[in-house]
Amino acid sequence: MASIQKRPLVTDTFTADPSAHVFNGKIYIYPSHDRDIETIDNDNGDQYDMRDYHVYEMDDENTLPRDCGKVLDIEEIPWVSKQLWAPDCAEKDGKYYFYYPARDKDNFFRIGVAIGDSPKGPFKPEPNYIPGTYSIDPCIFPDTDKEYYLTWGGIWGGQLDKYRNNKYDENNNEPTGDTPAVCAKIAKMSPDMKTLAEEPRDIVIVDENGKPLTGKDHDRRYFEGPWLFKKGDTYYFTYSTGDTHFLQWSTSKNVYGPYTYGGKILTPVLGWTTHHSILEFNGKWWLFYHDCEISKGVNHKRNVKFRELKFDDKGGIICMDGMDIVFYFLI
Repeated sequence: MASIQKRPLVTDTFTADPSAHVFNGKIYIYPSHDRDIETIDNDNGDQYDMRDYHVYEMDDENTLPRDCGKVLDIEEIPWVSKQLWAPDCAEKDGKYYFYYPARDKDNFFRIGVAIGDSPKGPFKPEPNYIPGTYSIDPCIFPDTDKEYYLTWGGIWGGQLDKYRNNKYDENNNEPTGDTPAVCAKIAKMSPDMKTLAEEPRDIVIVDENGKPLTGKDHDRRYFEGPWLFKKGDTYYFTYSTGDTHFLQWSTSKNVYGPYTYGGKILTPVLGWTTHHSILEFNGKWWLFYHDCEISKGVNHKRNVKFRELKFDDKGGIICMDGMDIVFYFLI
């Protein structure tokens, strides 16, 4: 059987931003759903005009995923005006909580939650967004102590650079020079999984000398796409640098950080940027990500891929080549 690694997993529609999890012995992929529209790219992200979500189910790492169908539509969500961007999902006590970002009626990005009885959906949205949330790219992390943490944030079109101390100011911009870079956010969830249990905190990423990464450090600083996972007693915070197109990793012994920068996971892919998730399945670790192979580089027409992720003997993630494209025949 030919490997399905590094090739588009879904070819009949455009998918991106895959959050992948293992539920009930199978892999479930929760991507955003790019629309096949003709538009002009801009830094505000207007070209990413998504309106619904699908879920994909994989039996194992050797089997192409099945489309479980549409699980949530923009018309079902009272508070949303447009742009259903990158989602995530978690299970607690037999219920599945689907977290997603979108613009509210005032054009601010917020994070909502929808609830279902199956990892396949469908998901019923709560009538309003989660109080205290803003920006994009939610990642819901279940820790080994049964606590759940929501991380999120994306600058530029994702508006994170407009916030300081959880307050919005249109005059704020991405820091430059030696000013500390904008940080992703983290907050513990309440037991009901519908509200934050605390004020959002910064996820600070520091260099080898313990100093926060700076605004000018575009090769390493945080941009978007947070993903949090745990291996042994070590927390890994992974993310995209956005305009320099790297996936990066950092580590901490505390879920809140600070996280020490470790290195690259993936070099630039075909397309403007990438967005990822990491999971353990069948004794191996796997990276899910996207590029623009099918559309030959059109940034808002992306396709989900995956490949095996490997660690060195010190726990570091071994960097992979993002442009290592496998040419394939559709089956």
